[in-house]
Amino acid sequence: MTLRLLGRRGFELLRLDPILMALLTLLMGLGLAILYSAGEQNMGLVRNQVIRLGVGFVGLLVLAQIPKRLWLAWAPYFFILAMGLLVWVEFFGVGRGAQRWIDLFVIRFQPSEAMKIVLPLMLAAYLSRRPLPPHWKDVLVGFLLIALPCGLILKQPDLGTSILIGAGGLSVLFLAGLPWRVIFGLSALGLASIPVVWPMLREYQQNRILTFLDPERDPLGEGWNIIQSKIAVGSGGWTGTGWLEGSQAHLGFLPEPHTDFIFSVLAEEFGWLGVVGLLLIYAAIILRCVQLAAETTDPFARLMIGGLVFLFFAYVLVNIAMVSGLVPVVGVPLPLISYGGTSAATILAGFGLIQGLHSRRRFISR
Repeated sequence: MTLRLLGRRGFELLRLDPILMALLTLLMGLGLAILYSAGEQNMGLVRNQVIRLGVGFVGLLVLAQIPKRLWLAWAPYFFILAMGLLVWVEFFGVGRGAQRWIDLFVIRFQPSEAMKIVLPLMLAAYLSRRPLPPHWKDVLVGFLLIALPCGLILKQPDLGTSILIGAGGLSVLFLAGLPWRVIFGLSALGLASIPVVWPMLREYQQNRILTFLDPERDPLGEGWNIIQSKIAVGSGGWTGTGWLEGSQAHLGFLPEPHTDFIFSVLAEEFGWLGVVGLLLIYAAIILRCVQLAAETTDPFARLMIGGLVFLFFAYVLVNIAMVSGLVPVVGVPLPLISYGGTSAATILAGFGLIQGLHSRRRFISR
């Protein structure tokens, strides 16, 4: 009993939610196990991911300690800094085929990942200081704040990240009380603008969309990735082929099995039961965050938590739909499962912010 009380007190002192932390730890542990198989049992790959998750966990702890008043005060400066980094990428960025990273020799990072937190932060800070639901002038300002980073990221080019960031920003506007007629109007405008937007897309982006509509048009070229991914997902059956026994990844058929298509490895090796288990973990994390948001009456905390939760949900939805052939391939990682440093650090940082805003409410109420 004493140990239990000490443990609970420790979580409270660190501004952490024990249920959410347990779920995140379970998800990261499962991710490392899948990565070990998808990476051809390369322990170096796993060690690198453990280090990256460790750095992300430190960021989670640090952000959980920052009080709400500082987030509100710093939001404009964070947004200006993030926009400056995106402009820097435009002129001095590095990458293979696309300028998306800043290389500081000691560290290499992708500024667009930081914008996934900074944009909801800026929108939540701006809207929470004004009457809700927002006036049409505030909605226009919100759209401008969303359009600026999305336009720069789209030029890198990074269509997938641009869509996710835009969706995360729109979710904050929606939670603030954006009327449904505006949402339907924007959806209709988006559909009507397809003939205008299509010529503006890069050739490889057009090919991805055409391949999504008909993968068999180029089965050995553009369609290869999605065809092999769907074979891996379908061949898992109910219980899968077994851990480390997936043929699609281990025989070299599945592209990027440790990053974008790692869900296909899980589906093949753990089958339908493994997929359901992973989805239940994701659902539990999302529902717990929604519960934390519902327990606070502060507009800024609710908008911020809601925006970050929606972004996490969008990550999961787009990646699984992508590897299953339901949406075009846009290069979105599976949260805390896919190999990658910047993405994992950003996601964990977001969960740190969520827990800090919620626990701040609990401490203030006492």
